[in-house]
Amino acid sequence: MSIEWYAVHTYVGYEDKVKENLEKRARALGMQDKIFQVLIPTEEIVEHREGGKKETVYRKLFPGYVFVQMDLGDNPEDPNEAWEVVRNTPGVTGVVGTNEGGKYRPVPLTPDEVQRILEVSGLAGRKESPKPQVTFKEGDVVRVVSGPFADFTGVVSEIHPERNKVKVLVSIFGRETPVELDFSQVVRA
Repeated sequence: MSIEWYAVHTYVGYEDKVKENLEKRARALGMQDKIFQVLIPTEEIVEHREGGKKETVYRKLFPGYVFVQMDLGDNPEDPNEAWEVVRNTPGVTGVVGTNEGGKYRPVPLTPDEVQRILEVSGLAGRKESPKPQVTFKEGDVVRVVSGPFADFTGVVSEIHPERNKVKVLVSIFGRETPVELDFSQVVRA
């Protein structure tokens, strides 16, 4: 028995449907002893909307891929039925592998790759807190939407995503003054 993880290529945007189809097919064909898990690694992103609203969304880390833990048998030259079930699932366009001597062979992920994918998905170790989505860069003109500097316009001089803060140069009495604001307090002008 050789249980390993494989990267399965899908159409971008169809990852969830492929996961659902693959899990249904594995159950229907009695392949639970060969196909164990189907994973779509995602990360949480905090998006800042107009009006200072925060929204947590999930973004796929590897668009166009799902990861499948399965047993392809001990002979990689002769994949078993699990390979056929995965390969013939609607939406699957291929499996990462090599083509040697005219024969295609799926290649498993390395243990380090698997560990990294499981960690970022929160399935191994600590799950990271949601990352803020930064929608502007240094030099962008922004408008302050809340707080004591509401309705001021300024230029982004520094961005600190780890703290959800941005430093904006605003003109107060004709003089540029650096003001540190929360991401939710500014929008592109």
